[in-house]
Amino acid sequence: MSITAARVQVLAWAMIYGGMLTVGLGWSLRKGGNGWGVGLAIGGGVVAAAGCFLIWARSRMTVEPPAAD
Repeated sequence: MSITAARVQVLAWAMIYGGMLTVGLGWSLRKGGNGWGVGLAIGGGVVAAAGCFLIWARSRMTVEPPAAD
């Protein structure tokens, strides 16, 4: 099974935006106690960083032209 460049691109941007949203949510909850806010912010940062890595990986992929029938 091979993953296409388009799927990597969609996954990367979903991870970046989802991670940034989670960082914002964690940042706003950090004063509530319990450590949930800090944990969410760190987890969101990790997800956003993984999305940035996927952007780099996508830039290194070769895109084959569609087959002419």
